[in-house]
This record gives sequence, C-alpha cells and structure tokens, in this order.
Amino acid sequence: MSPNSSGNYEPKMKRFVWRLQRVLDIKIKQEQTKKTELLKLTEKLTLTRSELLTQKRILEDIINNLSSKSPQNRLCEQEFFLRHSATSDERIKKLKNKISELESAQKRKIAEVLSIRRFRKGLEKLRTEAKTQFIKEQEKLEQKELEDKAIIGFVRRR
Repeated sequence: MSPNSSGNYEPKMKRFVWRLQRVLDIKIKQEQTKKTELLKLTEKLTLTRSELLTQKRILEDIINNLSSKSPQNRLCEQEFFLRHSATSDERIKKLKNKISELESAQKRKIAEVLSIRRFRKGLEKLRTEAKTQFIKEQEKLEQKELEDKAIIGFVRRR
C-alpha cells in the first residue's frame, strides 16, 4: 500500500508478470528471423526464374533469327548454334534444378514460419487470458481491502 495525496493508504495494484514472457519474446524473434530467411529465399528464387527466362528467350531469339535467314547464310550460323546449344541446354537444366530446390526450400521455410506463428499466437492468447485473470484477481483484492476498511471505519465510529 502507498499513501495517496490525502495521506491515506490505498492498495497499489501489483505489476503483471507472466512467467512465459521470455518464451514469447524468443518465438517473436524466431518468427522474424525465419521471415527474413524466407524473403531471401524468395528473392533468390525470383532471380533464378528470371535468369531461366532470359536463357530461354536468348535461345528463342537465336532460333528465330536463324529461321529468317537464307539457307546459304543459315548453314554457318546454324553450325555455331548447334555447338553452343548443348551448353545452353545444360545451363537451362541446371537452372530448372536450382528452381526446384529453391521451391522445396521455400515450402519448408513457409511451414517453419507458420508453425512458429501458430505457437506464438497460442502464447499470446495464453498471456491475454492470464492478464485478464490477474486483473480480475487484483480487482477482487482491492474490493476486499476497501470493504475491510469500510467495516473498520464503521466499527471505529460506533
């Protein structure tokens, strides 16, 4: 109890302390970390997809360019294209594999984020319920103290 402005002692409400707060704080940080990791993975996936599209577009442009040339001019360039198309095909295959791996990693990371989020939300709900219960208990204690003071005051006046 602490004295108020008139010198009377009034009950002072205790501070709410939740014993799982540290766990909640850790889960919040974990979620932020996993979200950052997911963002980086998604950016990497986007860049790889863009690179794949660029490689495919280059091949299409070369093929379209070759098909528009006369047969005499086309033969020399077609030979060059065939020698280098194997390299391009290999690069495209590697990019597709990388995209597949990144998509799998992205799905796993999304699952991690969602799992941590569910856990965090559950903790937040428990915290809210505990705080509500704490406030109710404090209000009951304050009410009891006020009633006790009123009874004591009434008895003293008699």
